Amino acid sequence: MVSIHGAMTDERKKRIWFLWKQGKPMAFIAKDIMKPPATVYSFLEYHGGIEPDIRRRKATDLTLQERECISRALAAGLSLRAISRQLNRSPSTISREVSRNGGAHKYRAYLAEQLALKKVKRPKSFILQSNSLLKQMVIDKLSCCWSPEQIAGWLKFIQFPHNPSMHVSYETIYKSLYLLKKKHSASKAKKTSSQKKNVSPRPQSSQLW
Repeated sequence: MVSIHGAMTDERKKRIWFLWKQGKPMAFIAKDIMKPPATVYSFLEYHGGIEPDIRRRKATDLTLQERECISRALAAGLSLRAISRQLNRSPSTISREVSRNGGAHKYRAYLAEQLALKKVKRPKSFILQSNSLLKQMVIDKLSCCWSPEQIAGWLKFIQFPHNPSMHVSYETIYKSLYLLKKKHSASKAKKTSSQKKNVSPRPQSSQLW
């Protein structure tokens, strides 16, 4: 059990994700880290129910230092080809970088870097929303009390080892479950409110998807 009182420390955050991936309820997690259940709920809701990936810059992506060089070079009146030679980058890479960030006269290294980071962080659409067969197989296994980790491993290594289109990460399954439960809870809460009844929404697993 985490014994640190006070702020939401990195230790607490790691503990939340560890217990959440194990399927522990929010009340259990809140008691474990000694924080109010509302705090745990807000934390999970903010992240969509899935632990955020560490930002990883691809080897081919421009760095902040390179963007600063581009900005200074543009201010000095250098051409895009001259900048590409200076940075040992292709002219097309420099051209796309400058174009997507307002052009030569508006280009700012910091703003370009922030835009690039946002694109890295942008969530991808769920494969379960577009692959009905895969979605049904996941539902069937969840109904048999399989964990998302078990399902992901079974699909990748046993059922479809040579068909990546039928693979899904356990993180995606967790996130899909979380969002669907949240959607169901909101819908039921709205219906209850319209009927003027004070009943707490409690989604059933059989009603997911």
